[in-house]
Amino acid sequence: MSRVKSDSPTAVTDVHTGSKMQRVIYVTYLIAVLDITCMFLQFSITPYLAKKLGFDTLWIGYLQTMVGVVQLLGGPIFGRFADLFGARAAMCLSCTASVVYYGLLAIADSPLMLFIHKLPAVLMHGLPGAQMVVTDLTEPDKRADALGKLGLCFGIGMVAGSTLGGTLSTRYGETFAACVAAGGSFISFLLVWTFIPKHTKLQAPQDNTDKKSNAKSVFDLGEITRLMKFPGVAKTFMVKIISGLPSGIFQVMFSVIAMNFFQLAPEQNGYLMAYFGIVSMVIQGGVIGWLTSKYSENSLLLLSIGMSSLVGLAQVFMANVFQFCFIVLPMMFSLSVFNVITDSMLTKTVPSSDTGTMLGLCASVQSLLRTIGPTIGGFLYHNYGVASFGFIQFVVNMVVFVFMLRNMVNSKDEHRE
Repeated sequence: MSRVKSDSPTAVTDVHTGSKMQRVIYVTYLIAVLDITCMFLQFSITPYLAKKLGFDTLWIGYLQTMVGVVQLLGGPIFGRFADLFGARAAMCLSCTASVVYYGLLAIADSPLMLFIHKLPAVLMHGLPGAQMVVTDLTEPDKRADALGKLGLCFGIGMVAGSTLGGTLSTRYGETFAACVAAGGSFISFLLVWTFIPKHTKLQAPQDNTDKKSNAKSVFDLGEITRLMKFPGVAKTFMVKIISGLPSGIFQVMFSVIAMNFFQLAPEQNGYLMAYFGIVSMVIQGGVIGWLTSKYSENSLLLLSIGMSSLVGLAQVFMANVFQFCFIVLPMMFSLSVFNVITDSMLTKTVPSSDTGTMLGLCASVQSLLRTIGPTIGGFLYHNYGVASFGFIQFVVNMVVFVFMLRNMVNSKDEHRE
């Protein structure tokens, strides 16, 4: 494949035509697979490396909280940077940060170094970067399906990364596995630089004078929070945060649950994560596209929240990993539909020039959950056990489900009048 030239206004328009647009999207999917593979490879080794360095459950929670904090700060800024300077610059920045991140992990030999290696995560937003490209190059009515295909990439990366991470760390050690992740991120950088256009939005790129005048607005919180004033954005964001919090707590604590509650070895944990990935691939690659063509996004959002509540109820009575494998099916369905639909709804509520910033804010919601999740999760795990995660998920999502159902009914009644 030849490189897509895109440094002129003509090229910006040209990238939205036919085969060139599809080629960029396919390469973006490949980059997403590599990014997620490296991320899950790291997920498979960090808890065990932390344990070797003397971390207990509480300090592992602090480590995860630090990642959430730095990505919470970096997400909106990264999105704004992409809107101003283009997808290629933003994704190259993310890939470079990833190489440094995994390189520092490879040489981490003390608790302090394990914390320091998390700092580059402020710029690591590979999946949001891929979402920005796909959002720019797809029509609004096809956006949920296209974002769902990125979810398929997520599943592939989860399977590959979890399996690879568990195997490499068991046979060759955590340092070698981290070096493999750094190498994968460098390959992603080369793919971004070679194939992703400088600008993917329909608008022509700004001239140098405009760039200089707008450079400061990368850190302008007013420009970022302005998006919250668009109709429906604040409500959808509140639903995304409140409904996503309980499942987010479970996700950030899962490495501890797998290690202590399920008593899984690194390789076994890798196989379990691979199972997650296979389920996610089926749902996001084949199910979400069909659902979005048949049902409205509001209906699917309501369905995902209701199912998440039932998943929480099942987790209350979960006793072993075998039972959990059955719970994973509805759990991954509700998570996949919830994340894809909320991201799609939010990007449709803002102008195309601001979709990058909006996706950065969406990424920050996940970072927020990772920030407060470990602290809340560590407290719940130590005092009430694993069942408490499921109970809170059941109650919170049931309340949100009833609230949204009443709003939908009232809205229909108003339209009839």
